[in-house]
Amino acid sequence: MADLGVREETMIINMGPQHPSTHGVLRLVLELDGEYVVSCRPVIGYLHTGIEKNTEYRTWQQGVTFVTRADYLSPFFNEVAYCLAVERLLGIEAPPRARVIRVMVMELNRIASHLLWLATTGLELGAISIMLYAWREREIILRIFEMVTGLRMNHAYVRVGGLSMDLPEGAEERIREFLKLMPGRIHEYEELLSGNPIWQQRTVRIGYVSRDDLLGLGVTGPVLRAAGISWDLRKDMPYCGYESYDFDVPTSPDGDCFARYQVRVEEMRQSLRIVAQCLERLEPGPVMVEDPKVRWPAQLEVGPDGIGNSMAYVKHIMEDSMEALINHFKIVTQGFKVPAGEVYQAVESPRGELGHYVVSSGSNRPYRVHIRGPSFVNLQAVPKMVEGNLVADVIACVASVDPVMGDADR
Repeated sequence: MADLGVREETMIINMGPQHPSTHGVLRLVLELDGEYVVSCRPVIGYLHTGIEKNTEYRTWQQGVTFVTRADYLSPFFNEVAYCLAVERLLGIEAPPRARVIRVMVMELNRIASHLLWLATTGLELGAISIMLYAWREREIILRIFEMVTGLRMNHAYVRVGGLSMDLPEGAEERIREFLKLMPGRIHEYEELLSGNPIWQQRTVRIGYVSRDDLLGLGVTGPVLRAAGISWDLRKDMPYCGYESYDFDVPTSPDGDCFARYQVRVEEMRQSLRIVAQCLERLEPGPVMVEDPKVRWPAQLEVGPDGIGNSMAYVKHIMEDSMEALINHFKIVTQGFKVPAGEVYQAVESPRGELGHYVVSSGSNRPYRVHIRGPSFVNLQAVPKMVEGNLVADVIACVASVDPVMGDADR
């Protein structure tokens, strides 16, 4: 009988795009030598939403309702980046109270995003309890968002020139209660995981990428900071007044999955510090610019039930002048024009540098809106993380990047 010998060829398999551990419709083409990964090629495009193109067919203010859906786990960051870009083209700035509230909701959103990351990563690596605990605290934040904006996600709360509405009565108290609760809960997470031998075996020295490789790939956010590079746009390219807030930028020199876990947990603590400072800075005042060309819609008369009375407002401007009524309808139906120009505005999202490149031709609609999604860029580091590791480690590596596919396929 002929000796067939040992098979030496490698195997090509698809992980995803329908796979519970790829954090969305991400496809990884893996080349395997037994249980070890020889090469990895991420394939995206299964969740193309057309968000960027859709903004070209809507008014400037309506664009907020599209960009908020790009990174659906941290929508406030897309809203703020887009609105800051448009405001720079207009040469306006949101009122102080609006800027403080923007920072506050963004930092609460950062905590909520990191909690979802912690919950899903724990579930994928076998830590069921942490999934339940992190989901519990995230639910508190989502209820605060629902109270403030009316929605749990895709809020369209941040508007060009400010906010859609002020904080409702009782919102500050709810946030203060959360600030008292959360530090103890974060400590519980670390007690469950940091010294857990199974968690350590799944994350320590797994998915290591050097800082030079990360810089070469353009990686930002917690993945970069976990390799020892303290790059945070809130400190290095501040916006919304972040330069006046007191907080630290967590880093780690290790560059592995465990380091990315440590950085994100500490970032939640720093976000709590920022939110506490926001509450102390909240002063009475408007949350939308007074410029009648941008104010959309104009502030409605609010009755004792807290509901805006649009008919009372229309009656008021009708009594004022016919020109005011015409201007009101034109702003609502046609929007406002933005001077021709282009601008790039970046913010520090939970996943890294989220940038909006916005171009105006001088009309009432954007000529171009391009989103620099951190998930799209950071996914390039996945092959470096997984090559030479076991197939099981691919799960931990992808989770440690924390990609959102709506942020990659726009």
